[in-house]
Amino acid sequence: MTYQETLEYLYNRLPMFSRIGSAAYKKDLTNTIELCSFLGNPENKFKTIHIAGTNGKGSVSHMLAAILQKAGYKTGLYTSPHLKDFRERIKINGELISEAFVVSFTQQIDPMISKISPSFFEITVAMAFQYFADNKVDIAVIETGLGGRLDSTNVITPEISVITNIGWDHMNLLGDTLKAIAGEKAGIIKKQVPVVIGETQPETKQVFLEKAHTENAPISFADHARYTANWQYDHHLLHLDIMEIANQQITQYKLDLSGYYQAKNLVTVLEAVNQLQKKGWKLNQEEIHQGLEHTKKITGLHGRWETIHLHPQVILDVAHNEAGMKQIVAQLELMQFKNLHIIIGMVKDKDVDKVLSLLPPNARYYFTRAQIPRAMPEDMLAEKAKAFNLTGKHYKEVHEAIADALQHSVNEDLILICGSVFLIGEVEPGKIKGN
Repeated sequence: MTYQETLEYLYNRLPMFSRIGSAAYKKDLTNTIELCSFLGNPENKFKTIHIAGTNGKGSVSHMLAAILQKAGYKTGLYTSPHLKDFRERIKINGELISEAFVVSFTQQIDPMISKISPSFFEITVAMAFQYFADNKVDIAVIETGLGGRLDSTNVITPEISVITNIGWDHMNLLGDTLKAIAGEKAGIIKKQVPVVIGETQPETKQVFLEKAHTENAPISFADHARYTANWQYDHHLLHLDIMEIANQQITQYKLDLSGYYQAKNLVTVLEAVNQLQKKGWKLNQEEIHQGLEHTKKITGLHGRWETIHLHPQVILDVAHNEAGMKQIVAQLELMQFKNLHIIIGMVKDKDVDKVLSLLPPNARYYFTRAQIPRAMPEDMLAEKAKAFNLTGKHYKEVHEAIADALQHSVNEDLILICGSVFLIGEVEPGKIKGN
């Protein structure tokens, strides 16, 4: 098979969460364990960092990978979903997995596909483990897909575990209280493995403390160790003064991930780095600063408050749940613009009403959809939005919406595209023509 034929086989043969939703979710690790066993347990042949959380886990994963790479470690990175290219999910030192490996691995694993009918995600996790093992990475940053306890990635014993935060998302699968969702995420906490919690939340703190105690795992809360003392934007970089609470020392960091919400993620990353240093990983201040300032360039991360056009400013953000949208609305309040245009598309299994209720009524809306079965029809989304005084037209695909937004904007306006990772993945910056 060619690479393209292999991808079509994987997409069509295997249940894929991004396309069909919860029907693709496997509620145990049996398939992953069998796949790894078939491959000779590649997940045990390299060091890992395991990252879970409702929001921020992608940014934290990429920042940590950038720092490790700058420190000279051969660094694997597994994240999901991808925006443009399947190979974005699996990288070593910022380089995408080779097409040849995707083809050869799929051929190798095909007997198991027929035997156990794994999900698309289970296969990609096994593929990542095999690729990292074959290429002898020093360490790999592994982002969970959904939850933690039953996530396919949860067959590793990492150097450290990181849980960024807990919010309302995937309640149909993870539970309908923050405590229940935290219990699922806490499933990545392993015996005697240090765990970093990014945000202290009253509803979830005890869940993590109890699980860490059960596993005899050292636990630290990132926001108990550091906080943002000051910040400013300069030349598309976010400058943050981070105060270390223990010694009252301030250090300034520059991030090329420019959304202010990255301040919380930075605090989480710095505590993770601190725990890695305690375990003997050599990460000096210069390497930390360089990794953070050039994360996008080093790892290829996109879609986090990303400006893709100026005059008018067009920004992409993958925010798609309540916590993410709260961060977006807070970010908008920091921005200067004449008129606000919001292009939004969502999937059917999100709490759409909750997200819509957070959005500002004083924007012009363009309702659209990603080209996947899970997407909420654009006319249905527009109808739901009326209940929250959000008005605008609807469009069958995102570039129609962008073209109309550009036509109705002036140079001082801001156009935000958000609501679904898959919608952001369909945006092609090269197609955007200004006024």
